[in-house]
Amino acid sequence: MTKILVVGAGMVGSAMALDLSKKYAVTVADINSTNLNKIQQKNNAIQIISLDVTDETALTNCIVNFNFVVCAVPGFLGFKTLRTIINTGKSVVDISFFPENALELDALAKQKNVTAIVDCGVAPGMGNIIVGYQNTQMQINNFECLVGGLPKIKKWPFNYKAPFSPIDVIEEYTRPARYIENGNLVVKPAMSDIEHIEMDGVGTLEAFNSDGLRSLIYTMPHITNMKEKTLRYPGHIEKIIALRDAGFFNEEPIIINNTKISPLEFTSKILFKEWLLGEEEEEITVMKIIISGTQNDQPIKVEYNLYDEYNATTKTSSMARTTGYTATAAVCLIVENLFVEKGIFPPELVGKNAVCYNYIINYLLERGVKYKQEVTIG
Repeated sequence: MTKILVVGAGMVGSAMALDLSKKYAVTVADINSTNLNKIQQKNNAIQIISLDVTDETALTNCIVNFNFVVCAVPGFLGFKTLRTIINTGKSVVDISFFPENALELDALAKQKNVTAIVDCGVAPGMGNIIVGYQNTQMQINNFECLVGGLPKIKKWPFNYKAPFSPIDVIEEYTRPARYIENGNLVVKPAMSDIEHIEMDGVGTLEAFNSDGLRSLIYTMPHITNMKEKTLRYPGHIEKIIALRDAGFFNEEPIIINNTKISPLEFTSKILFKEWLLGEEEEEITVMKIIISGTQNDQPIKVEYNLYDEYNATTKTSSMARTTGYTATAAVCLIVENLFVEKGIFPPELVGKNAVCYNYIINYLLERGVKYKQEVTIG
């Protein structure tokens, strides 16, 4: 049986391990023993390993015992961890969403005869797969992705809960947002261009610029206009901008009572408790993708809508489902030799293969994650 190592036992890593354990022999590695024990309580067939991924030697020695790796570490650890995995010659699906450009590892992956699918979550991830597929069906002029993960019950003052590390969320709020307008790269501060959007099943949300296009900037340069915006409940961003402008996200340490403290680390600690999503707390994922252009010289618009909720039966968060199951579908594509190319592959380069696109869409549908598609011609 194929032996798979999942590196990272957080909310999404755990969901992926449980999903993959239905077909494969799965081991999960993490430094957090509490998270590891929770996974084993849910399925004692899953093996666990205590591992510090910053110890490159220990990580390498761990990986060599497996056929395949899934990387689900926090973003700031992602690039280095992925490089180590590739160096061992193991194929990998990665959802760490690190700030570095994964395509820099393409030559190494080819040299090691490795298939590495990166950014393989919901957004980036499924949005890329969709635009990659539609790019083979039509001439795309415009691509817009609106996406957000939200608690069902709003709690003042932030009306937000994070299904992953708060420091990764803060990265969304501080990393400059890049988008394509009239064929030109535009860079604006994160959280700029706030607008109100009506979303089915939720109502009014606010959308703001975030740096979500990532690889699409390099792989789809022919698309004239491309933009990704993050969704939150109204009023959230005003409070985040206030924190940012007051210096709470600064990395440079300040001295308090002869002790150096990084405002960003302090803020992350405070927000971790404030934003912590309870294990059985209901939350939702909403996404709208709008693609327009021409097909056979006719104007065409294709819209995908996702509304997904916490699954009370499996006790799996919506963000873990929509992110994790996209990644586990990609794992199956590689393990079952449906996708065999070598190198670094952002999801859009997987989605352009109709077999892979349909496999992932159906895989998600089997797990209750449904993308509703609407096509308008003319």
